[in-house]
Amino acid sequence: MSATGDSIPSQKSVFWAYVFWLFGGILGTHHFYLRRDRHAFVWWSTLGGFGVGWLGEVFRIPRYVRDANEEPVYMAWLVTKMKQNKKPPFSMNRFTGMLMVGYSWAQMMMLAVPPDEVWGINFRYLNYLIPFVAALGVWTVGNIGREQGSLKWPVLAAYLAYPVRYYIFDESIWFTVMVLASGLAFDWLSKDWRRTPRKKQGVVKRLAVLGVCACLYLSLWCGYLYFHGTITDSEGDEVPVYEAIHHFFTSPWWLDVKQAMYETYLYAQHHGWYEVWKQIIDLSDPHGEQNAYRVLGVTPEATQQEITSTWRRLSREHHPDKVKDEAQRRAAQERFMEIQQAYEILSNSKHKRNRRNKKDNSEPIKANGD
Repeated sequence: MSATGDSIPSQKSVFWAYVFWLFGGILGTHHFYLRRDRHAFVWWSTLGGFGVGWLGEVFRIPRYVRDANEEPVYMAWLVTKMKQNKKPPFSMNRFTGMLMVGYSWAQMMMLAVPPDEVWGINFRYLNYLIPFVAALGVWTVGNIGREQGSLKWPVLAAYLAYPVRYYIFDESIWFTVMVLASGLAFDWLSKDWRRTPRKKQGVVKRLAVLGVCACLYLSLWCGYLYFHGTITDSEGDEVPVYEAIHHFFTSPWWLDVKQAMYETYLYAQHHGWYEVWKQIIDLSDPHGEQNAYRVLGVTPEATQQEITSTWRRLSREHHPDKVKDEAQRRAAQERFMEIQQAYEILSNSKHKRNRRNKKDNSEPIKANGD
């Protein structure tokens, strides 16, 4: 396989593959770097193959890089292996991965289905998608790398095994039977070699596809948290998340926030968003002036002489040397330091403001003189 001009793919580096594995491998960044997008999504959805798979890859990354670069020696070894085996040999690592991913994805599907009617609609019929999602997990792992297979047989096997749930009520048992049947069907009837490489795609398109898959998977988590999650209140009672959210949007606090946001929008329409931003900065008190006024107990209209007089009085009253009790001395010392810091902040602010006012007043005089 060869390419010329702009179609030559960039060569992947073992060093960078290990860097991505170390700092983002649990989310599959090293697999995305090596153009193993299915592997990357599986790692992202299972947090690095439940942690175990990510650690086990420390010795397999050089082989992944040789595969991504289609190195001649590696390709010759792969061709020889394909000639010796009509179909990919059984791999315990891959088969276990198919079972674990299929089980976890199917369980998320089951947990995302609302147990009760929502808006007068019964969504429990979505439970019939559980076998399909289980087979989809098996198929996704089975199609990683140089192996591939059809989705038909694992889906059929999963649906044939699904009625076991009506005879065996232990969820872990019938789930295992269903996923195991799907995995065996893929391994015996679907699995084959990927003899032609996948078509190279741009990074933007790859990210878009992974983004859609991530949104679908996250929607299962959102369904689970919304319909099955609970929040414990201050009295120890558990409240369903969907009820808590409904009550939140009808609470006085949210109505006040909503009204404040609306008034801010109206203000911005008349004065501009820059003025809104300036007010936000002032209210956030970046220099600590508002807190300093509170500590000294003076108003923003106070003169420098009043600030200094108040500072001296408070410093004498709260001086740590006046406190004999060791336990109370620490609190007095913190209060004393707070007073000193507040005085320093207000003094600097007053000086800066005075210099700015003098500069502004002198500019018109110079202009008239000219």
